[in-house]
Parts: sequence; C-alpha cells; structure tokens
Amino acid sequence: MTAPATANAVEHVAAGEVLAFPAQEPARATRDSRPLRLITCGSVDDGKSTLIGRLLWDTKAVKEDQAATLQRDSSGKQNDLGLPDFALLLDGLQAEREQGITIDVAYRYFSTDKRSFIVADTPGHEQYTRNMATGASTADLAVLLVDARVGLLEQTRRHATIATLMGIKQFVLAVNKIDLTDYDRARFEEISHEFRELALSLGVRQVTAIPVSALKGENVVYDGSASMPWYDGPTLIEVLELATTRSAQTVGFRLPVQRVSRPGESFRGYQGTVAGGSVKPGDSVVILPSGMVANVTKIVTFDLVRNAAVAGDAITLVLDRQVDVSRGDMIVAIDSQPLTGLSFDAQLVALQAEGIQPGKRYWLKSGSRRQRVQVQPASQLDLKTGKWNQADQLPMNAIGKVHLAFDEQAIFDTYEQNRTTGAFILIDPDTNNTVAGGMITAKRSALGGIHTEDARVILSLPADLADKLMATELFAGRREEAEVRRVSAGKAIEIIDDIDG
Repeated sequence: MTAPATANAVEHVAAGEVLAFPAQEPARATRDSRPLRLITCGSVDDGKSTLIGRLLWDTKAVKEDQAATLQRDSSGKQNDLGLPDFALLLDGLQAEREQGITIDVAYRYFSTDKRSFIVADTPGHEQYTRNMATGASTADLAVLLVDARVGLLEQTRRHATIATLMGIKQFVLAVNKIDLTDYDRARFEEISHEFRELALSLGVRQVTAIPVSALKGENVVYDGSASMPWYDGPTLIEVLELATTRSAQTVGFRLPVQRVSRPGESFRGYQGTVAGGSVKPGDSVVILPSGMVANVTKIVTFDLVRNAAVAGDAITLVLDRQVDVSRGDMIVAIDSQPLTGLSFDAQLVALQAEGIQPGKRYWLKSGSRRQRVQVQPASQLDLKTGKWNQADQLPMNAIGKVHLAFDEQAIFDTYEQNRTTGAFILIDPDTNNTVAGGMITAKRSALGGIHTEDARVILSLPADLADKLMATELFAGRREEAEVRRVSAGKAIEIIDDIDG
C-alpha cells in the first residue's frame, strides 16, 4: 500500500541545515500489536480533518455505506477536482458541518498491513484549546499541520507547546496545501527551518517535515514524487508505521486505589488500574500516604487469578496483612516510590474564562484522589517570543508555571516519568468547573519552595566549596542570618542558612 522508503530518506538537506528523519527500518515480519495513538493539531483551516479523512480513505478504512454517505453529504461541496469533502468523515457535530470547523475531539481507528492507529482530530480555534489538550494527553505522536501559504501562527505555536508539555516527543510537521504554492520547495524549507527552531526551544528533537496535499493525497499514503521530485523523504503513513509508543513502565509499580472490595469476611482486595510498572505475587509494596508495608499474595481479575499484572491492567490486589487502605491511596513498589510532600511545581493550561487566580484554593484531582490545594502562578509562556514572563495570574488558554501548596501529603510522579500519576485537573469549588489541566514537574524543595519566615536550609559541602560560597556577594550581604559550623578535618562543612536560591 505504501511506497518503499528511499535510501536517502534518513537526511534531507534544506536551507543549509539537515532535517533528520527517522531511519527507515526493514519491514516488520509481524504486525505491531500496539496501536499508535496520534493527534492532528495546528491552527484553524490548516486542513487537519481533511488530512485524517484522506488517511482513512486511502487506507481503506471507510466502509461502503460510509463512502456513499460521504458522497451524498458532499453534494454541492465538491472541489475543482471533483473529490468528496473528506473532512465530513470527522466532523460529526451539526455545528461542525454547518461552520466547516472542528469543535470536539474526534477519534478514529484505521490500520495498515504493519500497524493499527487511533487518531484524534483536535480543534484549531483558540476557544477550543482545552479540547486539543485533552486529545494530546494520551497521544504518542503529534502531526502538526501548517498551511504552506500562511506559515506558523500563534495557535500553531500554542498547540506545539501544549503537545510538548503533555509529553509528546515525536512530531510530524505536515506542510499542507503545498499544491497551492505551486509545490514551492523554498517555501517548504523556510517553514521547516522555522518550526525546527521552535521545536528545539521546546526540547523536541524528533521532527519529520513532509510537504503534503491532504486534498490530493500527495505524500499522505501515496508518494507525491510526480509533483515534488525534489522531496525524497518518507510519506506520512511511513513515518507513522515506524513511530514508537510511549512506555508506561518508566517508574515502578503504581496502583491508585479506586475501590476496596470486601464481599465477605474472608476476602479483602484493593481494586484499580495499574498506572505503571508491574507486580507479581511475593512483591513487597508500600501503601501511601500511610507508609505501611505489605506483600502481595494474590492478583485477581474478573475471571481468573493472575501470575503478574502490568500497566493498563484492571486488577484486585490481595495483601498478606490487614492494612488501612482507602480510595485515593496508592500502592507502590517498595524500591521505587513516587514523590510525596506538601509542595510541588507544575505546568498547566488554563481552560476557563476566569483563568487561574493567585492564592485561590481549588480542588486538585489526580486519579481517584482529590485534595485541597492553593495555587500560586509564577510565570506565563509568551507564545510569540517563547520566553517565560513573570505572572501573577493566568488567563484562559494561558500556559503557565505554578506552585502548588497542599493541606495534606500529596503523591505524584513527575509527568515525564508517568502520565497517569503525574497529571491532574483543577476544579473550582464554587462552580465545579474544570478550570485547568496540569502536569507535575518537580517536588518543591525547601530551598526553592514556598517559604515561611523561619524556613532554613542545611547544606553539607566540601570545605573548599563552602569557602567559595561564603565569599560570594550574596552571602556576604546576609551573613548575619547564617550560622556556620565546621567539623573535623576531612569532613564536610555545614552551612545553616535561609538564603532563597
């Protein structure tokens, strides 16, 4: 179905730089059983729905009755080529069809001989940014569309940034409507170079740039070499077939407890979906936040007893002793525990018109656990310059960094390590609206945390380093606030200080 990759598809020289493409591997002998989850994103009218519609059409994922309905619904909307309106395969809401835009996230399934895919078509309008964030939260790869005539826009940058914050490390830059620029190679290279600079600023290095015409199907499933002999890279489907899925086992075992099962006096089990790692009978686990230790005696599912469970499995865990476990607690591997504390750093996207107010108390929900939290905005991303500017509040659609202060112990992994245990939503207690979606970036230490007046930090340093620290202008200016204690030769120096940073 797809054209074979050319020998020199690994590198494509454009505008004096090298745009790296994933190395083409030999065809897999067996079909990859793990579906790749991807999103299409970008600004409004850049052709996201049309691109997915074309993917579905050319991979034969459109059934005969759907094709007949598409032809009927496209009546009067045919383009100059006489092709149906492929976007109608995705735009299911009446308002979407009437306005010709995407509002809600539409999920579709398709497959090739090598792999299956779940694709989310996300809206491009700024007011529906929250829906785009929803689609990105479960994706392994992002296809970012850009209109070749217009180039990168602010919404393009916003979507790329949100996708990166959601942990997506693989991007395909689809420079769409290249046919409307007479297949201008210079224009393609200009946009590719500009996006690569943006991607590098976001910490993304795996970018594949492809010139496509979604309407004509060029470089989507079938190659467009007849129109673009200057492009010898892979088609979109070839890149998707070789993309990698995100591992859910970057941390140890995690089981957020959703329910305590007690059908009788002789059985007590703790139910939930494994959020990371694996577990087997005999493993030692810790219940958080209490810190109690137990051993796993049995793993039960709906119809059988299991020898092991991995991320994504819905299980009932039976322990070897009576422990106090409630909904919202987390059972974790004893040798690989998540972060616990009262203060965390996070990045979030504001989703409601009221934005995020400084010092306001919200409900934070992560998995089955809900806690009171105070949110202090620290900075906001300027999408035009790519810089983080100091901010006291975050308006709707803003991407910001915040400090979270909890009333009781919170349990998280960083989002980079685990999407499930590192993600959260904020709920306004006054309206019950979900006002933000966020990702944990770090636990706040005493040095960089939310301070009280008497906060103090103890640093144990080698003697020469301590001498250099005490010689700095910052230390000299606050010398009266510090207490220095020297220990015997060969040991560390302890500096007791409350200097912030």
